Amino acid sequence: MLRIYHNTRCKKSREGLEILENSGKDFEIREYLKEPLSESELEKLINKLEITPIQLVRKNEKIWKEDYKDKDLSDKELITVMVKHPKLIERPVVEKDDKAVIGRPPSDIEKML
Repeated sequence: MLRIYHNTRCKKSREGLEILENSGKDFEIREYLKEPLSESELEKLINKLEITPIQLVRKNEKIWKEDYKDKDLSDKELITVMVKHPKLIERPVVEKDDKAVIGRPPSDIEKML
């Protein structure tokens, strides 16, 4: 089953959702700002993305710049920060089975289809 981690206020996330809607495939939406991921869920998602936690962080967000930018955080600490502040998670993310992709650009989502 396809799943999109979606932020309704994000243009790229809306574009990603549109790609899934137009695909004709079944998928589910998880609005991760309303239903935050647990640490274990985020760890699994990062593993599926085959990236490090810092690669999932939105570094231009105000909270990152003000509170975390100059800190030397471990991967575990980065995951804790993203769980505490889900706005810091890059979006959209689409997962299917044991794979996932960050939809930036949104056309990367087509790789999951």
